[in-house]
Amino acid sequence: MSKQSSRKHAGNLERVDDIRWRIARTGAMRTEGLIFLGDELVESVRNDPCLDQVSNVAQLPGIVGPSMAMPDIHWGYGFPIGGVAAFDASSGIISPGGVGFDINCGVRLLRSDLELDAVRRSLGDLLNGLYARIPAGVGATRQDIRLDPKAMDAVLSQGARWCIRQGHGTERDLEFIEDRGCIEGARPDQVSPRARTRGAPQLGTLGSGNHFCEIGYVDEIYDETVARILGLELNTVTFLIHTGSRGLGYQVCDEFLPVMLEASRKYGIDLPDPQLCAAPLDSEQGRAYLGAMAAAANYAFANRQLITAQLRLCVEQLFQIGPASHRIELVYDVAHNIAKLEVHQVQGAQRRLCVHRKGATRAFPPGHPDLPAAYSQIGQPVLVPGDMGRYSFVLVGTQMGYQETFGSTCHGAGRLLSRMAAKKKAHKRDITAELKRQGIRLRAASRATVNEEMPEAYKDVSSVVDVVHRAGIAKKVARLKPIAVMKG
Repeated sequence: MSKQSSRKHAGNLERVDDIRWRIARTGAMRTEGLIFLGDELVESVRNDPCLDQVSNVAQLPGIVGPSMAMPDIHWGYGFPIGGVAAFDASSGIISPGGVGFDINCGVRLLRSDLELDAVRRSLGDLLNGLYARIPAGVGATRQDIRLDPKAMDAVLSQGARWCIRQGHGTERDLEFIEDRGCIEGARPDQVSPRARTRGAPQLGTLGSGNHFCEIGYVDEIYDETVARILGLELNTVTFLIHTGSRGLGYQVCDEFLPVMLEASRKYGIDLPDPQLCAAPLDSEQGRAYLGAMAAAANYAFANRQLITAQLRLCVEQLFQIGPASHRIELVYDVAHNIAKLEVHQVQGAQRRLCVHRKGATRAFPPGHPDLPAAYSQIGQPVLVPGDMGRYSFVLVGTQMGYQETFGSTCHGAGRLLSRMAAKKKAHKRDITAELKRQGIRLRAASRATVNEEMPEAYKDVSSVVDVVHRAGIAKKVARLKPIAVMKG
């Protein structure tokens, strides 16, 4: 579905309560749409084709529960970004459009024992050091790590575990990564030579667009007990890393789209939009995509782990200290673009589902067996970065969210302006200088990226987070304020 397509369902948006909106089941829809929005966000989407995408997803076979979207919803490929949909593992489908091109684009949060004042005094050197150690920008590659075929297979199979075995981190890191940094069922044999060629020189690189490495600090705490368990206190220096599977993941998605389009015809799946091409989960094509997607997701976990290792080395070199002096520890690492086979309770019965989260975050509740033991009592950390001029947030999953959204919540602020519109608005402005006046240092590979990612291009992440907090599908814990940002 192109962004210019007719907006047939936009007028069907009905209020359920203060932050829930419904698209009634009509036509070929198999279920209704459910969108989480505050009043201040409704007008930004009321006439947007992303609402039609919510309705289109509701037409796919095997869908369980509503077709959902989080308050950071905006138009995407097939599924809306911010979209969540679960499909029965026996009768449902898998769709690359419900995962996205950047498979396991995700974010990790690191905390440290660094003193905020000391970091501020050395901020320029720290930012330049990170920029020197972590390649960033379109097509960025690194020379010191190039994966031969055997190493590539290991990365695709083992994810972040491969990095730990190579000395790029500790076993503790794995405890605090979703799926311990490795999704089972990966099939490296389904990752093409072209995808491998693209990925071989890019492991440990940031990329471009909305990917970033951000230095900040905790400037507000909403739940002291939970924050303390996460190791977050006021003025704690933090690092956020946002990137994914780079060219490898893009290539995997791109190559599977024609495969899935043909599978849709073969299995008689009626598509309201070709971008929703899909295959039954238990088909040859469905199993192949799931295996390739898991392999690309593992590459992304390894990518963020290698960037973390370089970040730690940069801090040690700049401040001339050892690891014990800064204790840059992983709080958590989450995937934003993924489809997961999970067991959920539906109408009193346990069902195995494939939950698509496209620009959405898994948010499991306290007591869930997939959580690290240290977080069992508080729920899964949820990391929600904002634009580079405002804030980011740390939340935790809830039991209500687990029941209502299959344990899913928002993933970021969500775009308000297209990249083209943002560049037009930023024309003749110096966004870097504007951020500097706010106390935020910026280092970027190109001015074009800075303009595309200007703060006004995004919704206010505070409004987005307030919606999921009020809805009870995630709970606010702390707010982070940026002081320096590295962009591709």
